[in-house]
Amino acid sequence: MELGALRSGLRAAIASFRQPATRRFPVSQPQFRRLASTTTDQPLGDIRAAPPIDFSNRRDAAAEETAEDDDMEGGRSIAAYAAMMDRLRIIPASPSYFTGKPDFTDDLLNLENLLRKYQTLPVLPTGHAPRIAWKTLAQYKMGSNEPVKAARYTKILQVLQRLNYIHPNLMPDEVAYALRRYMRDVQPFHNQPKPGVVDEYGRARGVGRRKSSNAVAYLVEGEGECLINGKPLTQAFGRLHDRESALWALKVTERMDKYNVWCVARGGGTTGQADAIALAVSKALMVHEPLLKPALRRAGVVTRDPRRVERKKPGKLKARKMPAWVKR
Repeated sequence: MELGALRSGLRAAIASFRQPATRRFPVSQPQFRRLASTTTDQPLGDIRAAPPIDFSNRRDAAAEETAEDDDMEGGRSIAAYAAMMDRLRIIPASPSYFTGKPDFTDDLLNLENLLRKYQTLPVLPTGHAPRIAWKTLAQYKMGSNEPVKAARYTKILQVLQRLNYIHPNLMPDEVAYALRRYMRDVQPFHNQPKPGVVDEYGRARGVGRRKSSNAVAYLVEGEGECLINGKPLTQAFGRLHDRESALWALKVTERMDKYNVWCVARGGGTTGQADAIALAVSKALMVHEPLLKPALRRAGVVTRDPRRVERKKPGKLKARKMPAWVKR
C-alpha cells in the first residue's frame, strides 16, 4: 500500500518537470495587443518647435532675463547686474589675444586690409616713391614689447613700401596715418645738404677726403692754372697717375683750360691727397655747373671712396699674408 503510493508520487513529480511552466496570472489577448500598440486613441495636441536662436543679441541675454526675474522679485536691477558682469568678465580687446604676438598680428592685418582696400589707386613709377626711413626691428620690438623675428617684420615693411607707392595726391588719410606710425622720429633723407654758392670773387669751394687725407679746393674761371699747397702740379706730385687723378674731374668734362684750381691738402700720402683733391675739385665744379653731375658720377668723382688700409693681424706678416709653413 505504501509502496504504491510512493510510486505514484514519483511519477507525478517526474511529469511535472517535463511539462512547460504556465503563467500564474495569464494576460488576455486583447489586453496584450492594447499594451503593445504604439498608437493612441486620444490626440496629444499640436507639437510646436522652439523659436530660433537670435545670435545678434548680446551674449548675456539669458542673464538679462534672469536679472529681470530677480528684479520683479525684488532683486538687483538690470543695470547693476550688467555693471557687475562687466567688472567680473574679462574680454580680450582683439581676437589676436589668443596668438603668440597679438600686437604684431593686429598691425600686419590692419596694413593688409588697407592694401586690399586701396590697391586699385594709381601708383608712382618704380624708384620714384618718397624715401622714408622706417623703424628698425629693435625700435619696433621696443614699442610692441614682443619677440618679433626679422623675417616677420620684413612682411610689415613690404606692405608699407607698397602703400608708400600710392600717388601722394590720391593717398587717403588713413593710409598716411598708418605710414607715419612706422616712420622714424628723425628722417635722415630730409636733411639735404646746403647747395654751394659762388662768392663775390667768383670762387667755388669744395671739400674732399680719402683715407687719412683731406683737401680743400677753390675753383675760379681762368686759363687752366693749378696750384697745390702753393706748388705747381708737376712739383706737388711726381707720379703721372697722381697728377691725372687730382684733375680727373676737369679732364672728363673737358674743362681743363676753363678754370683755375687752388688746393690745400693735408695728411696721408700722395695717393690719398690726389684722390681727396679730385673729390674736392668735383664738388667745386658742380657749384659752377650743376648739370655736370651725371657725367661726374659716371666718372666716379662724386662720392667718397670709403676704403681704408686693413690693419695687420697678430701671427701674420701683413694684413692677410701668412708666414711660410714649415713641416718640421
